[in-house]
Formats: sequence, C-alpha cells, structure tokens
Amino acid sequence: MPPMDAPEPGMITCTREGALVSELVMVIEDEKEIRDLVRYNLEKAGYRVAAAADGEEGLKQLFASRPDALVLDLMLPGINGLEIVREVRGEPLGFEQGADDYLTKPFSPRELVARVKALLRRSKPTGSARSLEAGPLRVDLEAHVATCAGERLDLTPREFDLLAFLARHPGRALTRDELLRKVWGYDYVGETRTVDVHVRRLRAKLGEHHEMIETVLGAGYKLIAPAA
Repeated sequence: MPPMDAPEPGMITCTREGALVSELVMVIEDEKEIRDLVRYNLEKAGYRVAAAADGEEGLKQLFASRPDALVLDLMLPGINGLEIVREVRGEPLGFEQGADDYLTKPFSPRELVARVKALLRRSKPTGSARSLEAGPLRVDLEAHVATCAGERLDLTPREFDLLAFLARHPGRALTRDELLRKVWGYDYVGETRTVDVHVRRLRAKLGEHHEMIETVLGAGYKLIAPAA
C-alpha cells in the first residue's frame, strides 16, 4: 500500500477483523459507472453488496449495516476515503488496522475481487470466538453474549452493542453524541437522553458491578475495570 497521502486516485480496501461467511462488502464510490461495475463483480463472486455515492451516506450505512469489508474511493467529495478510514478505525466495526490494500485507477475488477477475497480470508478467526474482557465482564462479539462474573446478561441488541462499544474503549470517556453516532448509527434521529436510559438499564443488569459504567461529568460515560 502506498503512503496514505498518495496523490493518485484509487480504491482503498479494508476488512473487518473476524469476518465470517456470507460476507457483506460496502462500496463507497461517487462515479456511478465504477460503483456499478464493482458491485456487479462482487455480487458475481458471491458477496452481498451495499453501496453509497458519497462519504456522508457511506458512513451512515457503515454504522448501520456493519459490513465485513469496505471498498472506497480515495478522492470522494466532501468526506474523502482517508477520513472515512480514520473514522471507522478502532470503532465497534472492527476496522482496527486502517486501510489493508490500495489499487490505483484504472484498475482491474478481477484484481479487486481477488484482493477482497484474500483480505477476507486473512481476517477470518482461526481460534476461539473473539471477545472483550474488563474485570468480571466478558463480551463475546461473535456469539453476541455478555457475561458478568460468570452470569449471562439478558441484553437487548442495542444494550449489547452499547456494552460492547464501552468494553472496546475501557477507561475512555465517550460523549453521548459519539455513542449515538457509533452505536445507534449516523442516521439515528433522537435525543442524547436515549443513551442515559440505556446506560441506566445496563447498570441495573450489571447488578453489584453497576459502578463499572462510570459517569463522566460534562462528557458522558466510560467503562472501568475494578481492581482485582
């Protein structure tokens, strides 16, 4: 991959760690002809494909659909490809390593599909299910199960996503606005009070370990692991 400030137009590819079967590939490309060409070839190769024509819409779909791989144009109008990579890096989508590959335009659709296949194959887990741990809390991202002190937590899908996001960033103060964007999605329309309601429910379900979710005055919330 060339330096991240490479001037020539091209396509960036990223894969989500732990991607499994029936992979969903997100394509963000402003040129309709190229977007349709990439989509056609990926679908022909057996992938499910979601597509967007600009960075803003692409981010909305990214956090809503959580694809296994991302193919995007470097020089998008508005929010460009590098900004999108920086936005999703380290978030619950799991694109933690930034851009995995790069193709300059014009490129071969066959080569693009081959690289997506290789990256997805490389990203598949080889051992046990991935999980996040903080003190007595364990969040199994693949089984979609969370336990605390060995007891399974009865969580709604949104509660699980919120807890997983907090567990992915232990000790980091997360604002309500950030939680709404990254957990509920960029297209969510609602008040930040929604976050408070879900945090209150999570604390109730954590029982004696409710203090693991700490309120940060003037900011939001953070997950802390109690000392052993």
